[in-house]
Amino acid sequence: MAEPIQVTAAVRVPGEAIRFKAVRAGGAGGQNVNKVSSKVELRIDLAAIEGLPEDALARLRIAQRNRLDAEGLWIVISDRTRDQLKNLDDAREKACDAIRAALVRPIPRKATRPTKGSKERRLESKKRASQTKQQRRGDFE
Repeated sequence: MAEPIQVTAAVRVPGEAIRFKAVRAGGAGGQNVNKVSSKVELRIDLAAIEGLPEDALARLRIAQRNRLDAEGLWIVISDRTRDQLKNLDDAREKACDAIRAALVRPIPRKATRPTKGSKERRLESKKRASQTKQQRRGDFE
């Protein structure tokens, strides 16, 4: 069982919701790559996160939809360093940051009307484009 991740005072990922796996990392590292499993893969059960409001859970699911496996577990991967423990800390921090970002409610957009000046600028640019195209036309008759 992994250690729990404390995101905020109210939000926490319990240890039972985290599965840890070390795998071999690709990329630079020479022969060491073939021997050492330094890449870290965390699988987190989103439904088991404690204290996460429903709207934040929905935002997290949408933001991480490409990182969910067939069972619905969220996969967080880190192969930033050649040290397994540093990668584990990095993966836990990535998960923390993503959950914190999901906790922030987006500001709803308020529809506004275009200003008089912006309408005039738009029409003026359309006139200029039209004149440019008219000048390009040649009388080939």
